Amino acid sequence: MSNEFLGQWEQRWHPLRQEWVVYSAHRNARPWSGALASASEPVPEYLPDCYLCPRNKRANGKVNPDYKGVYIFDNDFPVVGDNAPPIDPAAQSGHPALFKKTRADGIARVVCYDPRHNVTLADVLPEQATNVFLAWREQMQEFKNNPAVEFALIFENHGAMVGVSNPHPHCQIYATNFTFALVEQELRAARQFDAEYNKNIFSEILSHELESGERIITENDNALSFVPYFARYAYEVMIFPKKRHATLATMSDDELHDLAACFQDLVRRYDGLYGVPFPYVMSILQAPVDHGNHSPHHLHLLLQPPLRQPGLQKFLAGPEIGGGNFMADTMPEVKAEELRRVKLDS
Repeated sequence: MSNEFLGQWEQRWHPLRQEWVVYSAHRNARPWSGALASASEPVPEYLPDCYLCPRNKRANGKVNPDYKGVYIFDNDFPVVGDNAPPIDPAAQSGHPALFKKTRADGIARVVCYDPRHNVTLADVLPEQATNVFLAWREQMQEFKNNPAVEFALIFENHGAMVGVSNPHPHCQIYATNFTFALVEQELRAARQFDAEYNKNIFSEILSHELESGERIITENDNALSFVPYFARYAYEVMIFPKKRHATLATMSDDELHDLAACFQDLVRRYDGLYGVPFPYVMSILQAPVDHGNHSPHHLHLLLQPPLRQPGLQKFLAGPEIGGGNFMADTMPEVKAEELRRVKLDS
């Protein structure tokens, strides 16, 4: 039986998360009676009640300008913000080392990619996609000079399947007084790898992916995208600049152009894969901006789509939510080949 499932049933070590991922691609043949995903309804270029469209009034009464390109504003309903209520020290309760709370301080922003309601970064011209990346760099340069900010997470929740209620093309930024857990974990892994092997973990991953080539999706002069050897989601993809940068703040215009080109190529492949708008969560994982020494970190984009087959979503269940380890239904090499085979319009 073991030979029958060779290359379909195994576990792989995730060096950045420092955890095992179990692959059981043979289980894709099992019967399924759960929910099915479907294509979303078409939407117009402008909606008078969309709070992200130009010239519209937002929930707080402010009116969006008649913007033509990238438009950034502070979130009207922030998760973190400079107007968060103070915490009275006397209100602290219980064990001081176990039960702690503090003010939800920080900056939450919305980045609109385009004034049109019915486009995505897969649809816009390359110049507009690059402008979005240039705007992200500008935001990171601002955060580096803000002593109240330790870390900034840039992320896009794309598609109704991941909970997006407004399809207007946009992402969000959370600039916080703490570093998000995944980047903290990546930094720990990088430092441990350097101490043990005297090598950078990210450089090693890129070197081996390029040498293998079987999981590479796109490569240009300054960037590359690939389904990682240790992917957890079926169509999970990492996009790296080839030169190591801790954050977007130090990247050149040419590097950002090529990084945007890899991203745009990938999301077009996503949409072409099943012929429907493809949902995903995109995160830009960067080092903290607290002026510490985070040189081992290599910024990268991580895209995690929930679809594992046409119309079928990967649901997190007992092993993932209850146990904390991922059970994958597909092999990374197979999914990389599927993405490479997608025909793109010239």
